[in-house]
Amino acid sequence: MSIRSLPELERPAIFNHTSILALCVVAALLVTALCSSFLLLHKPSTTKVRTYFIWHLFDALVHLTLEASYLYTVFFTSMSKLDVTYTRGMHSTPMTPANVSFLGDSKSLHGSFYGTSMAARLWQEYAKADRRWGGSDLTITSLELLTVFVMGPLALYACHLLRNQEYSKAWFWMVVIATGELYGGFMIFSPEWLSGSPNLNISNFLTLWVYLILLKALWVLFPLWILWDAYQELTCVPLNGHLKQTTTVKSLQ
Repeated sequence: MSIRSLPELERPAIFNHTSILALCVVAALLVTALCSSFLLLHKPSTTKVRTYFIWHLFDALVHLTLEASYLYTVFFTSMSKLDVTYTRGMHSTPMTPANVSFLGDSKSLHGSFYGTSMAARLWQEYAKADRRWGGSDLTITSLELLTVFVMGPLALYACHLLRNQEYSKAWFWMVVIATGELYGGFMIFSPEWLSGSPNLNISNFLTLWVYLILLKALWVLFPLWILWDAYQELTCVPLNGHLKQTTTVKSLQ
């Protein structure tokens, strides 16, 4: 890789070609999920069922495309520490504990900061809001491995169950997914809250309200809503010591 071809990382976090492209990609995934709901779901499906389907398909697409590209940059994009020292400035510090190297590679640094691909540029853009996503933070990478290889496929499976009107099974997996999304979000931000948020940038509208709040709020509000609906479904009025029986179709209306 030519050092001279590396992109500039220290420009101000404002709306630019890369940020607009990133937001357009997210919007395109949402539109894809919306259109798919009309193509794949049965016409009599209720608004709530359709909303569940759209959310889980959008969730799966984000995990299996955008977040999968993050893992690709972490595992397959690197630069020797010597080159980084002269070309990256503040990004020459490893995002691992002292005396710990990512993948045992003590001579290189890994992550989107050190690449020039489109995936690397997209994550460099998001790293303006949270610097950890530009490197090889161990917590972020560990959570993304679970997100991409477990939560993404499970979300697709939930869509399959909703399409086939297997609502009882869908409830169980939607609760698993919602719980996992909330736990993952907490584990991403909790280390920052406990350490004074050294990697977060809340200095402008783009990084604070778009990247850190708007995009993350979706993975808090929808899982909470699903868990609330599940709680209402599972805490039916007791009848002779057993849960009152309700039809699976009605439970999702």
